[in-house]
Amino acid sequence: MIEALAKGLIAYLLGGMMGGDLMRGLFGGGDLRAAGSGNVGATNALRTRGPAFALGVLAIDAGKGVAAALALPSLPWPWAENLVLPQGWIAYGCGACCALGHCYPLAHRFRGGKGVATLAGVYGALLPGAFVWMFLAFALTVMLTGYVALASLAGALTALLIVAVSGDGIFSAAGAFTLAMVLLVGFKHRENLARLRRGTEHRFEKAMVLRRWLAR
Repeated sequence: MIEALAKGLIAYLLGGMMGGDLMRGLFGGGDLRAAGSGNVGATNALRTRGPAFALGVLAIDAGKGVAAALALPSLPWPWAENLVLPQGWIAYGCGACCALGHCYPLAHRFRGGKGVATLAGVYGALLPGAFVWMFLAFALTVMLTGYVALASLAGALTALLIVAVSGDGIFSAAGAFTLAMVLLVGFKHRENLARLRRGTEHRFEKAMVLRRWLAR
């Protein structure tokens, strides 16, 4: 159990290494928290710093999820210990801790991103089949509506549906992780969803290529 807790803590600290801050350290510029929506993730980076900077933020934040889910659980543990949790649960636990570290980083007074890119990295590493459908749902929703928050929630719910009807189902490590992450994505996007209801949410008009094609 100590091994699982220690690796979860490392995953949390890894999640707190924000891609937006690392890119700013490499290439300069202002803090993303002081621009646009005030979020340190890739969406606000795209809006305020351009596609190249945003792509770097996305790669770092997704890479954290991959590393937490794949590398951390397999690290050798120097003390003999009977595992209380199966190895698969530790992998999902590390992925969840990394996402929480991204959303609520200790070093930044718990002011982080919304976790979507980091979660995508975890899904890509541990649930590649669900990740494909999750990405398709995200992309189609953005191209139809232009709302990234709505697309993020659509992707998370699609992943939950795929996990629920395949493999070990919802009562498994993958199911527990996916359900928890749906709740996290919904909570982190609660202000966006409120603005959607009011009709004041920011919309990426340029991304709505499918809607424009259907309207022809």
